[in-house]
This record gives sequence, C-alpha cells and structure tokens, in this order.
Amino acid sequence: MRLDLHVHSTASDGAWSPEAVVRGAARGGLDVIALADHDTMAGFRTAEAVGREVDVQVVPALEVSSTHRGSRDVHVLGYFVDPGSDSILAHSQRASRRRQERMLEILERLRAQGIDVAYAAVEEAAGPDAAVIGRPHLARALVSAGHVSSVQEAFSSLIGDQHRAFVSTGLLEPAGAVELIRAAGGVAVWAHPPGDLVDELMPVLIQAGLGGLEVYRPRHQRADIVRYEGICKAAGLVMSGGSDWHSPENGTALGDFFVNGDEVEGLLAAGGM
Repeated sequence: MRLDLHVHSTASDGAWSPEAVVRGAARGGLDVIALADHDTMAGFRTAEAVGREVDVQVVPALEVSSTHRGSRDVHVLGYFVDPGSDSILAHSQRASRRRQERMLEILERLRAQGIDVAYAAVEEAAGPDAAVIGRPHLARALVSAGHVSSVQEAFSSLIGDQHRAFVSTGLLEPAGAVELIRAAGGVAVWAHPPGDLVDELMPVLIQAGLGGLEVYRPRHQRADIVRYEGICKAAGLVMSGGSDWHSPENGTALGDFFVNGDEVEGLLAAGGM
C-alpha cells in the first residue's frame, strides 16, 4: 500500500483542485492520501467522492497553523478529524480572516521595499475555490507581475520565513493546535518538525495530547529519520509521512514520494484503518 499523508489543494494554497489532486494521486499509483489543506477541510467531501471513483482512499485531515513565541510557525497535522466538527469550522472561519489580515501586512512590508502587488492579484492567483489565502498565492502573483521568475525564487528572495516581509499566522499556540485536533476526534501529528525546536516543544505538545511526528519527508535525511523514529518510539508516538505536495511546478508529481503501510501502521490503526 502506497500512501502520501500530506498533500494540498486549491482549498488552501495548492495549485490543483481537490478532484484533480485525487485523480493525480491515482495516476501516480497512490492508494491513500490525506488532503491536509491549511486550516480548512473545505475540499474533503469532493476529494472523498472522487476517491471512491478512482479507488483512492482519502483520509479526512487538515494542517493547523500555530505560532511559537510570536514568530515561529509550527504546523500540526490533524488526521481522522470530523469534517463537520463545530470547533474545526469555527477555526477555519477565524483562519480565513486572519490570513487575509496577514496577507495585507505582508503586502505592506513588500511595498516598503519597493515591490507593489495588489491584494486583488493575490486573490486572482488563489482562484475561486481557496478557503484561505497563503504565501504560495502571493508567490504566484509575484511571478505573474514579473518580480521573480519562479515560486521558489519568491520564497528564497522575498517572502520566506527569514525575510523582512514575513508575518506569522498568529492563530494559536502549538499546544492549542494539538488540543483543537484532539477535540475534533483527530490524531495530532507535528508536521515537518524543525530540528531546533523539537527538544523545547515536545514536552509541551505531548502534554497537550500530541499523537505523533511527521517522520518521513522528501527533505529528511537519513539522520533526521533515525532521530525522529527514536523520539517516537521512546515517547510512544505514531509516525507519519508525506510529500507536502502543493503543485507540479518544481517537477514533482504525486506518487513520486510515498510511505508504505508498515511505516505508518500505528497512525492507521489509531484511525481505524
């Protein structure tokens, strides 16, 4: 069984619609995906229905945004979450408002550097299906306006976490993200855990109910995998893995990266699969 438990669609900052993502997953030989859009599950029902057509199981999921110490974004994946949960729906509404405010702040910081992009251009890049606005939408708008030549250049030179235009989401503390997922019946898994924060945040997140770590990722070196596997085994946490796929712009297709069922069996068991 081939699984990719971290993919995005146009419901947040992915380039493809939920339907296209699922069909792309089928073409790529995936059996299971988790549509883990940022702070929304708006695309899940469509993805689930298409999945039944093409024999791809779609796990109900989302990626909850949080901020540590006011400046470091920490993302927590929620797996097997109830898509009709009142707490999740309320969070999605808050996130949509906050992400709009955040984008306006980023655009103002870019203008201070002589780079003028209208909010309407970011909305156009996001498309009509986006439930939340994110930096990848801005990156595409920057490409369209000729300020950069690629989405990757936009992040590396202008809007990455290390640049002056960066603004944190400021929605929740990391422990609050874990608690939100748990309250909605889900398993909370720390997404792409930054190596320099793991020792500091793990005790706090475990106390809040953290269920696992995203151990297997395309960017993880063998040493990273060994480290995170060891942490999970010592703390009794489940392991997850996914590509964090947003678009084919960097030449990566759905299915190029996958995990096997035995690598994430604890997570699947926790979700009743």
